[in-house]
Amino acid sequence: MSLMTMIIKMSEGLGKTCAIFFLTVLFSLPLGMIVALLRMSKNKVVSAITRFIITVLRGTPLMLQLLAVTYGPYYLFGAGVARNKLIPVVIAFSINYAAYFAEIYRGGIESIPVGQYEAATVLGYTKLQTFMRIILPQVVKRIMPSVTNEIVTLVKDTSMAFTVSYQEMFTIGKQIANSQTSFMPFLVAGVFYYLFNLIVDRVMGRVEKRLDYYKG
Repeated sequence: MSLMTMIIKMSEGLGKTCAIFFLTVLFSLPLGMIVALLRMSKNKVVSAITRFIITVLRGTPLMLQLLAVTYGPYYLFGAGVARNKLIPVVIAFSINYAAYFAEIYRGGIESIPVGQYEAATVLGYTKLQTFMRIILPQVVKRIMPSVTNEIVTLVKDTSMAFTVSYQEMFTIGKQIANSQTSFMPFLVAGVFYYLFNLIVDRVMGRVEKRLDYYKG
């Protein structure tokens, strides 16, 4: 198999890799905020349960979570395995990354001085208005480097979808490598991931620059 043929064949899986990436970002970012707020809840039971869930998600391998979400319903309830494996893959990725984003959000929120909440109260802002107009913009600015790091990691983690036989780019590359007894597909995959991460890093860098006016 020529190098060009190999690249074309592997690029067919690139769309599925991108689907995992973009859908995970789409769902995990807002879900992470919800989890962070539950983690910070004044209700000790809610906070404790959320904290436990976060520790489980962060303390167990993403690969294990992929297997659990994809095949767990079959072994536990006798339900059929999803025909479109993109669904359980995205669910597993979104839940896992939401746990990491939740802790990033929590750190950002707790870093805001209490005085800003008090000042907003004096000015007549409600708790929701205070959070949305004053706290959240500053939090977003402060957590961007950490969020960027997780998103870059996500690009590489999409390769773990091969554990449930989802035909993304790395899975196709692995199949070609096995059939051709060649390491070249892995090198091609490495270049793909590097370029993908380069684009993500540039985009996130521009977002950070646009938030430079939040100097709080």
